[in-house]
Amino acid sequence: MKGVKIALCVILISASWLWAQDKDRSGMIRGRVLDRATQQPLIGVNVVVENSQLGAVTGLDGGYEITGVAMGSRVIRFSSVGYQTMRVSDVIVRSGRITYVDETLAPAILQMEGVTVRSGLFSKLSDHPGSAVSRSFEEIRRAPGSGGDISRVLYSLPCIAKINDQTNNLIVRGGSPLENGYYIDNIEIPNINHFPTQGASGGPLSLVNVDFIKEVTFNAGGFSVLHGDKLSSVMSIDFREGNRQEFDGQLDLNLAGFGGVFEGPLAHKGSWMCSVRRSYLDLLAKKFEIGTTAPPQYGDYQGKVVYSLHPNHTLTLLALWGDDHNNPDREAAQANDMVYYGRQDIYERTTGLNWQALWGKKGFSQLALSLTNDNYREDFSETGTGLSLTRNHSQEEVIRLRNVNAIQFNRSQQLEFGVDLKQLTGRYHNFYARHTNPLGAIDEEMVLDKKFRSAKAGVFVQYTLKPALRWTLRTGLRFDSFQHTDESHFSPRASLTWQISSLTSVNASTGLYYQNLPMILLAQDSNSRNLRDLKSIHFVLGVSHMLSENIRLTVEAYHKEYQDFPINPRQPGLFLLDEIFYRYP
Repeated sequence: MKGVKIALCVILISASWLWAQDKDRSGMIRGRVLDRATQQPLIGVNVVVENSQLGAVTGLDGGYEITGVAMGSRVIRFSSVGYQTMRVSDVIVRSGRITYVDETLAPAILQMEGVTVRSGLFSKLSDHPGSAVSRSFEEIRRAPGSGGDISRVLYSLPCIAKINDQTNNLIVRGGSPLENGYYIDNIEIPNINHFPTQGASGGPLSLVNVDFIKEVTFNAGGFSVLHGDKLSSVMSIDFREGNRQEFDGQLDLNLAGFGGVFEGPLAHKGSWMCSVRRSYLDLLAKKFEIGTTAPPQYGDYQGKVVYSLHPNHTLTLLALWGDDHNNPDREAAQANDMVYYGRQDIYERTTGLNWQALWGKKGFSQLALSLTNDNYREDFSETGTGLSLTRNHSQEEVIRLRNVNAIQFNRSQQLEFGVDLKQLTGRYHNFYARHTNPLGAIDEEMVLDKKFRSAKAGVFVQYTLKPALRWTLRTGLRFDSFQHTDESHFSPRASLTWQISSLTSVNASTGLYYQNLPMILLAQDSNSRNLRDLKSIHFVLGVSHMLSENIRLTVEAYHKEYQDFPINPRQPGLFLLDEIFYRYP
């Protein structure tokens, strides 16, 4: 009962604190407004709280402040001469607290003969001409049945299918779950889930705390050359900054677990925020009947520190860590009708440092150095016989260096270029017992005791041209090389947008995409050096129409072609990629 009493005390304390804060009934909105292309601060932007008399104008640093905003959900409108008007919905104002709303504005596309560009909630998607959708923090938080899980929010999209209700393995337009890429603030995260599937991107529960999220952009195809080594999709997650003015914090208790988020200023030049969460089903299972006697344990720790070295130079430190544990014995497995039992301990850690530099008034650079270290200690046996089935004692480490640069020559031309470098190391002490595979054939026993090392390098360049007021053309070229297979590839990609009117646009995109096999598969056989890298070709054509400021209708057709997918010679009916999912219980 001790754990339950603690949880009840947390709820009562939180409710009392919120009631005390509720007396004022108003809060404050602060933020900065930047040019989307150059990241320069915008002066003189009108910031208005819709359906009120409140507003502000941005200063020299692009900052603004609006006080006395009534509690509740608000819509903020940003407008400036020469820029597209932007509306941000679901801005939650809390009593006596500061809500930060940072925004970027893009140059106006149409300014001619009385044609007015409609401001709406989808303006940012013009920067993502492929199959892109965007979700804000509040949309994710309140999505029915998602529990604040980013991947489950996306299940409603017609381009996504799911394997089952127990995992976040996203099947994007027929692709494998290992074909999806994830980035947080320019830092690549291999998997954003608890109990991750090694070598893929799925897991049963999101690792990312929704309270950290500012916005999520998901591109299901035709994405640009800025992202490589993925065949199907890219999800870009923007974390918000912490409170730069005062210490703030909140305690949470929900289905995912209990914990807290804390944030505050850093030496008047930045901010910090951190989150700690832990599951509680194991605590409840000791005292109550909850439907299982073998609940998993998991926790996560994440943080973001922002520090301004200079008005033009900013450092961001990001950490996303998780630890997952499950230890049902044979008796618990039999009681819960489990086919397998054993011990599972997984530690996943990504830490990265990103430096953003503004160069004059025309461009900026981002340089990110990150380290991912994943440790797996898994021992599974068959419940019926008690025989050992799988031993996975492995460690995978990836060091990444990513650089992205952007130069805005004028309102019609932009150049983006950069590099991706990766150093890969894997250590495996694994055992796989003789078993029957999904096709009914027998797979013989296999022992994997090996160290794997390799490197990847990528270079990319993209040119954006607006030859006429209604047209936007993006052409890009990416070059990637993989040391292990000694293969190199050029990946041309292009997209075209025709703004038929202020309400309707046509988008088309195409490109080549390459991806390497996961380390755990490449390490199993020295002949993997002879395998060709996976390849896909995307063709996407879509029409978007604004039914209102808040509703957009999009109809898309796509063609996706796969090449060079390896087949296991012992099991011709199965792709080698399928081993990621059926080799493990």
